[in-house]
Amino acid sequence: MAWETDTFLQSLTNVGPATLRAYTTDLRRFTTWAGRLGLEGPDGVDHRTLRRYLAYLSACGLASRTLARHASSLRRYFGWAARTGRIPADPSADLSAPRGDARLPEVLRHDQLDALLDGGEESPDPVEAAFRRRDDALLELLYGSGLRVSELCGIQVADLDLDRARVVVLGKGSKERMLPMSAPAVEAVRSWLRVRGDVVGGADPGVAFVNRRLRPLTPRDVRRVLDRRAPTVTHPHALRHSFATHLLDGGADLRVVQELLGHADLATTQVYTHVSRERLRQVHTDTHPRA
Repeated sequence: MAWETDTFLQSLTNVGPATLRAYTTDLRRFTTWAGRLGLEGPDGVDHRTLRRYLAYLSACGLASRTLARHASSLRRYFGWAARTGRIPADPSADLSAPRGDARLPEVLRHDQLDALLDGGEESPDPVEAAFRRRDDALLELLYGSGLRVSELCGIQVADLDLDRARVVVLGKGSKERMLPMSAPAVEAVRSWLRVRGDVVGGADPGVAFVNRRLRPLTPRDVRRVLDRRAPTVTHPHALRHSFATHLLDGGADLRVVQELLGHADLATTQVYTHVSRERLRQVHTDTHPRA
């Protein structure tokens, strides 16, 4: 039987674009490898075949995090094939791969945040000054509300309620959530919206943030803003990591942080408790006379 990977991918209605791309790439690589073994569909695959494939990927030098992702893709695909009656049993049951590297998320120090959020020179040019206001607003939102970059880029003007200091965003799995906005974010967004109309003119795309081509802001545009403003190389997601860690440092409840971040699983949020503990340990080491 055919692999029917397109049918499987179309069934994934609750995953984001990046996850869908990963499944597509992983399954294409697996089916190509399996084809070289003479396998023409999932009914010819057993658990040993999958273990051999992961061993092959490991021998190719793939990192453990990437191996874990491939194993997850295979479990999702073969689980679907078994549930839909395409194969009699799931060969990926109990399939495991080396755990991903236990790298802690990057968290910005307060001085780094100050340089990022308050940096940037004022320009006498009205267009440059307007985009400076845009940059201030999007950076304050990323840090002040812990947004994913995709959520930031998707915000419509109508999603912003500045009087109540809140914003509605569309997260993973098309799940909508309402988030509070920090006072600096409200001020910065209000300042940007005052000049936004002059920037976009009659071709208003409806989104809150536009790029210099007057099209909806993209994640790449956000990265360029950080490249200009950050004193060191900084990924946009570091602002979200910093948001979560600083909340926990300040005594916020873990489940509240989970809800703010839009995590479906509390275990995903718990990584920030490790970051917070590590920061405390480092402070103790650096400052206590007998540490």
